Amino acid sequence: MSKPSNPYDRIAFVSSDVPEARAALENLTARYGNAKPANAEVIVALGGDGLMLQTLHRYMNDRIPIYGMNRGSVGFLMNEYCEDDLRQRLAAAQVTRVHPLSMVATDIHGKATKGLAINEVSLFRQIHQAAKLSISVDGTQRLEELICDGILVATPAGSTAYNLSAHGPILPLDAKLLALTPISPFRPRRWRGALLPDNARITITVREHEKRPVSAVADHIETRNVVRVEIEQARHIDLFMLFDPGHSLDERVIAEQFRF
Repeated sequence: MSKPSNPYDRIAFVSSDVPEARAALENLTARYGNAKPANAEVIVALGGDGLMLQTLHRYMNDRIPIYGMNRGSVGFLMNEYCEDDLRQRLAAAQVTRVHPLSMVATDIHGKATKGLAINEVSLFRQIHQAAKLSISVDGTQRLEELICDGILVATPAGSTAYNLSAHGPILPLDAKLLALTPISPFRPRRWRGALLPDNARITITVREHEKRPVSAVADHIETRNVVRVEIEQARHIDLFMLFDPGHSLDERVIAEQFRF
């Protein structure tokens, strides 16, 4: 009886443009080959978190597992770089499934722009004037007026990114929650945001939009001069990220809460 093949025999490598990542791409291709992504069983991303997000977006609808190796700076979403025994590492890796956020941003001309965000959807003031926003959840207005620099909605996977820098809560991956976090709130000054169920539909309306213009960003997709932004989880899209045992995204989320 023949031995079953490794589930990740066909590997596609992608890399950022930094010299360390390009060198890693050359070395790993020489050792393991480099399949076309359309024919691959796994994609290995060589770079930092930015490249990982780009790769997840590029293959958003392909349901192909993605394994990152850090050739960048922070590398929160990446595994440690090692060229040896890659197929064995891939076979032993733990799978984390995440859903992105869906954003529909309508601008002052009535044009609706759609975007998907793995980390967060953010709204920012565009000029020196603070933004004035109202917030509704599932059709019910929850905050009539928030004066702030902006606001964001973060997924559990993105809760340790910009959300954490804005003093938002860290969410375990299985929490079934979204973080709604203000950015530099002025009024109400003591409002620190909310935790919402992950099936919530969030609508943020920009008040005095001509005087206080606001932009909306879904990861890297930006729309300026918005008047309304609708956000909800895209539950029909599954993203599969691979992590070495003991270094899963769950473990990193927990560890991040004990960093100083």
